[in-house]
Amino acid sequence: MVKQLELKLLPKQVVDEAYIRRQVATILKININSISAIVKRRRSLDARQRKVLFILRLDVYIDETPAPSPTLLSNFQILPPNAPNVIVVGAGPAGYFAALQLIELGLRPIIFDRGKDVRTRRRDLRAIQQFGEVNPHSNYCFGEGGAGTYSDGKLYTRSKKRGNYIQILELLVDHGAKSDILIDAHPHIGSNKLPGIVQNIRKTIEQFGGQVHFDSLITDFIVKDGHLKGVIVNDADEYLAKATILCTGHSARDIFSLLHQHGIRIEAKAFALGVRVEHDQQLIDKIQYRQTKRDEHLPASSYRLACQVQERGVFSFCMCPGGLIVPAATAPGELVVNGMSMSKRDSKYANSGTVVAVEPEDLKDYQHHGVFAGLEFQKSVEQHIFSAGDGSQQAPAQRLMDFAHGKLSDSLNDTSYIPGIYSAPLHQLLPKNIAKRLRQGVQLFDKKMKGYFTNEANVIGLESRTSSPIRIPRSKETYMHEGAEGLFPCGEGAGYAGGILSAAIDGQNVAKAVARFLK
Repeated sequence: MVKQLELKLLPKQVVDEAYIRRQVATILKININSISAIVKRRRSLDARQRKVLFILRLDVYIDETPAPSPTLLSNFQILPPNAPNVIVVGAGPAGYFAALQLIELGLRPIIFDRGKDVRTRRRDLRAIQQFGEVNPHSNYCFGEGGAGTYSDGKLYTRSKKRGNYIQILELLVDHGAKSDILIDAHPHIGSNKLPGIVQNIRKTIEQFGGQVHFDSLITDFIVKDGHLKGVIVNDADEYLAKATILCTGHSARDIFSLLHQHGIRIEAKAFALGVRVEHDQQLIDKIQYRQTKRDEHLPASSYRLACQVQERGVFSFCMCPGGLIVPAATAPGELVVNGMSMSKRDSKYANSGTVVAVEPEDLKDYQHHGVFAGLEFQKSVEQHIFSAGDGSQQAPAQRLMDFAHGKLSDSLNDTSYIPGIYSAPLHQLLPKNIAKRLRQGVQLFDKKMKGYFTNEANVIGLESRTSSPIRIPRSKETYMHEGAEGLFPCGEGAGYAGGILSAAIDGQNVAKAVARFLK
């Protein structure tokens, strides 16, 4: 017999398996020895009341044991030599999970990524952190695993309309992630754990007959009579396939240009731009948990904030509790920052992107760029912020209240940003309408989260890669571009995802659509 049960527990109780077992026996009024197994199905945190509680949903097995679950990889078979090839451009979550799905469907993924494998990529991350050297093909956005490898590994999507997110989580566990991600309401993996998991996924793809090619930049598309026939790699090698899945991420600006040059339709879309706000994690914990010192069994606390200022959304984005701020530029001469956390989220800092929605009508001065108006605006702000500094990846910063009040900061708080920060008038460096809305927004946030608005926090610029300013349109039914047969736009760069989990789900969905198309 199996009984479902929900428990509300104090932080110290949730890690005490013996206590949980006693509570289950008491509530169900059964002999404790008759409990064969307790399987945790869901774990969430409720910090709304005075006492912070964990909520556990359990399956209690009484006088019977749960059947072992086979791994999803047991469905995989080595591809035969004549398996049809499918080109996959990009080795991020969309590309890799599309590849896994293709293999399961009997199709051979041929993956090309402009960057390096996940371990070699670390050298280029070190170069941008320590020396300000930006490799345009290997950085925090480009390379094996994509941008998600070094952005905490948050897995927050729970929309069942997109697809089977549980299957994605199970595949991540099969490749080395902790099984906790299957039960946590807001699971994350950590940027120190993701590289190993990504590498294991690649090994699976190759083991079953797929191919992965690094340092392989798509320099042209082969287009004939409205059909995408294949790709040119590194201006030299030609690869042909009846289907190409394009999942190059939100920062592959050259890919958008290539599509446009071939007359393949792309569209402008809304995006967001702003700053990173960095607090002391202890302050955020004190606000959220109402504790002077965080309970040792509680995770570093997070927040989500949003408001409307002058008909535009101002909101927190990609909040990284116990995290770090990192340089995320993808070309020399630009300055971009992003956030990440390690698995333990034990940094003393908390940071979050704090951004303003940018709509096409906000870009009047860039309309002559046509569909590229948003992209050119994004690029120009990144270059302007870079030019305000000394030519390195040092980032301009202000204390939070100084930023809101339009005052240059005499000094700055400590920061996690390794290249360093310098005092600068960000309220003037940012586009006028962006700065104005941000300055009002951070003050309104304090009404929702008392204590947020403080000069003990830094504002650091520029956070500009929240999403792509371009969408590659596709059919809702076939997932294929309606103007280029054989082209399947996919993931965040195509405008159909917003994070690791949603990108992976989109990759699976597109792979299934490719199988229908080829058969």
